[in-house]
Amino acid sequence: MISKGMIKDAKKPEKLSGSSVCQGCLEGKMVQRPFPSNPNKRHYDPFELLHIDTCGPMEVDSLGGSKYLLLIVDEGSGCMKGFSLRAKSDSEECIKKYIMAVQTQFDYKVKFVRHDGAREFAANSLKAFYDDQGIEQQVTVPYAHQTNGTAERAIRTTVTIGRSMLHYAKLDKCFWAEAAMTAIYIKNRLPSPKCQDQTPFEIVNGFRPSVKHMRVFGCRTFVLTPKEKRSKWDPKAREGLFMGYEEGSKAYRVYDIEADQVVISRDVTFDESTLGFSPRLPQEIVDDTALDIESMNISDEPHPMQFKQTGKRKSRSNSQEQAPQRTLLERRGTGLEEASAPDDSESHQAKRRSSARDNLDEEQKGSDEDNEDATPQVFWRASANAVEGTDLSEPTTFGGAVGGPDQVHWRKAICAELDSMKLRGVFRATKLPSGQHTIGTKWVFKIKRKADGSIEKYKARLVAKGFKQKYGIDYTETFSPVVKYVTLRMVVAITKYFGWTLDQLDVVTAFLYGEMKEKVFCAIPEGVEVDEDFDCFELVKAIYGLKQASRVWNETFHEFVCSIGFQVSDFDPCLYLKITSGECVLLLVYVDDVL
Repeated sequence: MISKGMIKDAKKPEKLSGSSVCQGCLEGKMVQRPFPSNPNKRHYDPFELLHIDTCGPMEVDSLGGSKYLLLIVDEGSGCMKGFSLRAKSDSEECIKKYIMAVQTQFDYKVKFVRHDGAREFAANSLKAFYDDQGIEQQVTVPYAHQTNGTAERAIRTTVTIGRSMLHYAKLDKCFWAEAAMTAIYIKNRLPSPKCQDQTPFEIVNGFRPSVKHMRVFGCRTFVLTPKEKRSKWDPKAREGLFMGYEEGSKAYRVYDIEADQVVISRDVTFDESTLGFSPRLPQEIVDDTALDIESMNISDEPHPMQFKQTGKRKSRSNSQEQAPQRTLLERRGTGLEEASAPDDSESHQAKRRSSARDNLDEEQKGSDEDNEDATPQVFWRASANAVEGTDLSEPTTFGGAVGGPDQVHWRKAICAELDSMKLRGVFRATKLPSGQHTIGTKWVFKIKRKADGSIEKYKARLVAKGFKQKYGIDYTETFSPVVKYVTLRMVVAITKYFGWTLDQLDVVTAFLYGEMKEKVFCAIPEGVEVDEDFDCFELVKAIYGLKQASRVWNETFHEFVCSIGFQVSDFDPCLYLKITSGECVLLLVYVDDVL
């Protein structure tokens, strides 16, 4: 500028003989170095180099309770393998099994593993495994995601495809794991930039993939119910949603709407013209014994409320009516979990997918529904805590109860539950405050039977979807003590020795007595209609399903028994003692059972 006369009264700077580095400029202007492409990049054989990365935690848990997505990408072929994880620590077992499967099934040797050095990839046991297998770890530079670009890009592609499928099918976010696995399945059958005119599937397996079995994700399906799981006049098919393809078999993964679980079956009929959930509730009032109750208040507050079969709010907008209802998507407490294949860590049963897929090159053949002796190839997965001998006549949805063959009994049970809640002032109709969120509710139906198998009682219970609660917002502490078994055995022994009287009682709907301390709002339950001025309920009392329900009930019970003269034992917080007229009264409590 001085030499060109652009400014005046300025001295020409002198040349410095020392270092030309300006510390101030570096501190104020320094940027990350570019990541130029390398034209001389080394070519790797299939499975010689594996890129590994995780994505998560997701904002919503998957059907199986997973929060993370682990993705393994082969540098040589572009083949991808995904795992849905409950915790990042589960990735170690998945990586080990995948590497061993590659080396055993495809006869390839894994030589390098590249990752970003995250804690879940740096476990000592995983390092020892790499050393035993002769695998070299390549840890990328911290805070330079571009150096692990292959895995980062693969995750972005998988999430993009999965998100698009979810939105197109109008499905809830809880199906993200199924969408991600289906996206990976599809991507492995698309052209790969690694090899011209070949797909990753062909590079790995040596033959071209067939696509005649592929269907639209989220479309409506009908799955054949096994003969062993239905009676003579039960429907032979159940409605579901297509969730993807099962690894290692010529079968599909289908979300059974009524059973609320993922089943694996080859006997599936597809309706690709219908996507997502369809309305399940009957639209007409069946009879006068339905859920119509006179205007009533759930609490002492003057909020009029009516209970109707339709379960819709007044003056609800069209967009709200057409929106997919989360109540149909949530996991139900039947003990049945999301089905998965043998090597995924998202399992209550087994792990999800194997890298070697059988080519689905045969026509999908429907079973002969007129042949009663044919045994359909359906695999029903259940968790270890599943209740055996579940009564198949018990409905799993509100619509199935009020529109089924035992609708009169179920309606009476629903009315009894709502009357009980009204009596105890459980709900208060209100407008959702700004910044608050609601948790969903669902109906659980159970048939109580006598010892001879005859029906004793139809029970309906409205429970909260406590998994949507957020710590520190609508719950804090959840621990609730129960009596120790040593205490129980001691009291029974003392009673027998001294010949004392022993009584046992069960508190009916015990949790409904607990006074809520946190502000918790729930959505309008199915079968309930409120005035258009209100859009949710505030929980005044605890209900089943809340994370803190057991603790709130225990605190309420503790306050009551202490108020009538009982003292808590220093040995066991669930043992209470009281001296009356020279006699000792002992009280043991195990949740809602009292001895």
